[in-house]
Amino acid sequence: MADILHRVGIKAPRDTVFQALTTVDGLAGWWTTDTKGSGDDKLQFRFGDLGGFDMKVLELQPSTRVRWEVVDGPEEWIGTTVTFDLKQDGEWTIILFAHEGWREQVEFMNHCSTKWALFLMSLKSFVETGTGAPHPDDVRISDWH
Repeated sequence: MADILHRVGIKAPRDTVFQALTTVDGLAGWWTTDTKGSGDDKLQFRFGDLGGFDMKVLELQPSTRVRWEVVDGPEEWIGTTVTFDLKQDGEWTIILFAHEGWREQVEFMNHCSTKWALFLMSLKSFVETGTGAPHPDDVRISDWH
């Protein structure tokens, strides 16, 4: 098994970051504008012609942890988990991000690691300034987008 791991600091209270990770409006502000569902049950993320992902919310610990399981999407993603652990460090909220459970390290995983980093920077911008870069306004890094 292989995992994607990132760490990013956001100058904002944990409650504010948590809201951006658990509400449809928050998620649409930094990941994809085509976000539907309920932040405490099932979420649907669509990326135009590229398809999308359905996530089952596994765990919500207020201002501390958000954890999803991928239940539909690309074969490589199904059954993996996405976790955002939040901790306060002075005026910073530190996110320890993990996309865990990849069956093997394939080229698509490298692509997704880069895109997760870009979307985490979009989350940072969204929380700190009110403006993120969700799909379709994200940085395109290849034909896979």
